[in-house]
Amino acid sequence: MKYVVLVGDGMADYPIDALDSKTPLEAAYTPNIDFISAKGNKGIVRTIPKGMCPGSDVANLSILGYDPRRYYTGRGPLEAASMGVFLDEDDVAFRCNLVTVKEDKIADYSAGHISTEEGGTLIRLIDDKLGGNGISFHPGISYRHLLVLKDCEKVKCVPPHDIVGQLIENNLPSGKDSELLKKLMEESRSILGEYMIWPWGQGKAPKMSSFEDKYGLSGSVVSAVDLIKGIGICAGLQSINVPGATGYLDTNYRGKADYALRSLENKDFVFVHVEAPDEAGHEGDVDAKIKAIEDFDEKVVGIMLDGLNRYEKYNILVLSDHPTPISLRTHTTDPVEFFILSTGKYTHVDFIYEGHRLMDLFIRGCY
Repeated sequence: MKYVVLVGDGMADYPIDALDSKTPLEAAYTPNIDFISAKGNKGIVRTIPKGMCPGSDVANLSILGYDPRRYYTGRGPLEAASMGVFLDEDDVAFRCNLVTVKEDKIADYSAGHISTEEGGTLIRLIDDKLGGNGISFHPGISYRHLLVLKDCEKVKCVPPHDIVGQLIENNLPSGKDSELLKKLMEESRSILGEYMIWPWGQGKAPKMSSFEDKYGLSGSVVSAVDLIKGIGICAGLQSINVPGATGYLDTNYRGKADYALRSLENKDFVFVHVEAPDEAGHEGDVDAKIKAIEDFDEKVVGIMLDGLNRYEKYNILVLSDHPTPISLRTHTTDPVEFFILSTGKYTHVDFIYEGHRLMDLFIRGCY
């Protein structure tokens, strides 16, 4: 039996007037998702528990079967796991964006989707200038990097993608441990000119049981972004790197599907994550979002469906982790649709209020 989860990050949205009151998912040409919807089971799932922030960290923990209220400690430590950065008990890991600054405002949360090579060079420069004495910077992919500090938990940070166009001074970290962060941010700006670092999503290393212990399945995760890789690694899944996977609109969709199918030759389960629809949502680009959804459907969902035909028994789940509406350009807590196609039998469920129970339904056919 093979199990496949396909996540179109931020794919869900609100109806848009310019699309005749359709959502981008409804407006996009998606014959493969439509096939799964028509032939399988579908319902609604709340991936963000009430009171928690609607991030991909929380949502994808839910999808993988881990209750975020129990296991979530922050985004940073999950990305640290992916990057091979070991955290001591008193270490606090922050996601550290490179952002573009103009006229004392955040002009771009991604530094213009800076290349991994250039972004890495800048972060290594920052580490050389500002690192040491319990402060370390670690290069990641594109604009997504990591900052590790000692005992710096009592601080509130704002995600940069939520405050594009707003004044920096109105959105700086606050709280007892915030002074060091603000100092590092200001100093980075003097070093980088049009760019600066923006730390957020802090936390200490989580303690999670393995996916195989929970469900009795060996598995892997395919994603371009450290956050999703890190969640998988913390769950004991093998992280698979795909050449050309960028975490953006130009990602290697087909490569992700090909590598996922290859992993199923010796694994029971694969979790495939595509970031592109979310990036288009943050940019407020409806055409780009529709194109990303169509690429996801054709080059990931379609290829996976074709590849699974070699197996007598399989289950495939397709969903968005959370909405990233074009109109808001940020995440929301709204529930999302899920679609399950199975060679077995399933209990029909219209609404799953606790997102981490979706995996029970997917694997066991009931919850």
